[in-house]
Amino acid sequence: MTRIDAKFAELKAAGKKAFVSYVMAGDPDYERSLELVKGLPAAGVDIIELGLPFTDPMADGPTIQLAGQRALDGGMTLEKTLQLAAEFRKDDNTTPIVLMGYYNPIYSRGVDKFLLDAKAAGIDGLIVVDLPPEEDDELCIPAQKAGLNFIRLATPTTDDKRLPTVLQNTSGFVYYVSVTGITGSAEAQAGDVGPEVARIKASTDLPVIVGFGINTPEKAQNIASISDGAVVGSAIVSQMASGKPVSQVLGFVKSLADGAHRG
Repeated sequence: MTRIDAKFAELKAAGKKAFVSYVMAGDPDYERSLELVKGLPAAGVDIIELGLPFTDPMADGPTIQLAGQRALDGGMTLEKTLQLAAEFRKDDNTTPIVLMGYYNPIYSRGVDKFLLDAKAAGIDGLIVVDLPPEEDDELCIPAQKAGLNFIRLATPTTDDKRLPTVLQNTSGFVYYVSVTGITGSAEAQAGDVGPEVARIKASTDLPVIVGFGINTPEKAQNIASISDGAVVGSAIVSQMASGKPVSQVLGFVKSLADGAHRG
């Protein structure tokens, strides 16, 4: 059982929905990024999505693109991202970390070396947005063999014909993208999302977590009420970009987590 599996079992036993937060590793710099990540569990975050900065983030909107650029400009690398995770693990051995990004930096490092290093750093799962199920032999299958969950995205355009392929080697949870488009581009609507979550859950026992377009405690609550939990990314990244102290950003995160947990 991975930390992700254990966390969902714990939440289910408590009758609670999950709150997942996305933050960009190294934004605006390594020290503040680490401070933020270290503070997330106490702010109510159940699972941390750690963004891996990349030069061509095609699925991300301007907010996360700029965060990645700031991180890269500050010298952030895959190596330092794993170092940040390992630093977090010194004080927290239970909160799951999902590394979210693109395949190129992983490919450049070499899959076997990356998986070994990721496991050693305390990474629990991967979301690699530009590797479709047809490429599962490339990273997904090796990752699962190494004990890492491989989490897949389902979207409003994932029809009934495509869904079984998407779910085939997915583990940990299914990440449902609530809007068509890039991150931060539109608002999630519970009325639209509910039937889609139900459709996915009819085909899998995995938790279904909903992200994209959630930026207030009320929206987090609404989305969590019709799913297994909510993900917030751009709204948190925006708070960091505004230059607010990390303590203030964590206060905002707590309000979102409280909303999701009421769902």
